[in-house]
Amino acid sequence: MLEGSSESSSEGSGGTGTGTGTGTEAEERPEPEKRPEPERRRRPWVRWARRTALGLVLALLLPLLGAEIALRVNYTGDPADGTYTRNKDAIWLGHAWVDGRKKDADVTALARDLESTGIRDLYVHSGPLEHDGTLPTSLYPKARWFVDAMHRAAPGIRVQAWLGDVLATESPDGMRLERPATRAAVVASTRQILTAGFDGVHFDLEPLHSDDGDYLTLLDSLRRVTRAHNAQLSVAAHQIDPVPGFHSFWGTVAGHPKWWSQNFFGQVARRVDQIAVMSYDTMQPLESTYGGYVAQQTSLALEVTPDSTDLLMGLPFYHENRFGHWNHAETVPGAVRGVRLGLSRTDADRANFGVALYVDFAAEEQDWAAYRDDWVRG
Repeated sequence: MLEGSSESSSEGSGGTGTGTGTGTEAEERPEPEKRPEPERRRRPWVRWARRTALGLVLALLLPLLGAEIALRVNYTGDPADGTYTRNKDAIWLGHAWVDGRKKDADVTALARDLESTGIRDLYVHSGPLEHDGTLPTSLYPKARWFVDAMHRAAPGIRVQAWLGDVLATESPDGMRLERPATRAAVVASTRQILTAGFDGVHFDLEPLHSDDGDYLTLLDSLRRVTRAHNAQLSVAAHQIDPVPGFHSFWGTVAGHPKWWSQNFFGQVARRVDQIAVMSYDTMQPLESTYGGYVAQQTSLALEVTPDSTDLLMGLPFYHENRFGHWNHAETVPGAVRGVRLGLSRTDADRANFGVALYVDFAAEEQDWAAYRDDWVRG
């Protein structure tokens, strides 16, 4: 029953004073005194924890936001006139060209496609190297055929053997450059591959940490071999610290340094004939920030690469969506514009400069069109 109805009933039965009893008026019962609710105990450590968490989030997000804004700004402006191909570009080719899958007709078509480009060097996958540095000859049975066929179909094109392996820098398995016997085997494999007729050798050893002295020692040995064969020594290079010391920070946080110091990049560049920056897989979310990042990488690389070394900036001729690479952001138009902006701001007249296309078997016609329209013809 409702509380109001109960009160009415009580008044009707005893509130008039005319009953058969004493007629005394019912005493009003006082409402029980309300005790104040106890205050909730304040927990200072909760407030401290929340404020600390918020501070940490802001400490991480604000510098990241600032960096992305800076990259977006770096993508603005107009490239200088004449910042187009110097006809010293390169492309990474898959293993099918040396294992017997490709035929004469494929070579003819490739040579025809190269006529409308600035490509001079082909990095043909001919490995990988074994972890001990050796190279099985069974991996490249058609190497001599391909090199000779390309020389006939496209005189002036250089064919380099692309060799690589996983380094044991972040896992127990892989090649160990600190072992003299391993480095000696890599040198012997280089002699072996050059005997097969290649015009040079292109190394891609990953993950290669910054300031690796054993790698520099290996390059010194390899340079003596390639010069004796009048051949090219080329390497694929990691990106350069976007801010000084960033590789150390990222190595501590993620266990994968990824970047090289600018000084180490220069040390590598001075030991080779060509250095190709893998300027993709950048973790950038937008085409504009990716292009700004490539512009920054181009400038950083130009600053420490000697004029006598060919500096090539990588273009993403592949389409994936995964951590570190967003297909909608890392585009060929964005990369080419970034390359031109970095070149314009740092050394617009650099002669030994170009781009390297990664990779032929994943490329789409839109990638080739952007490369030709934005870089070859301008």
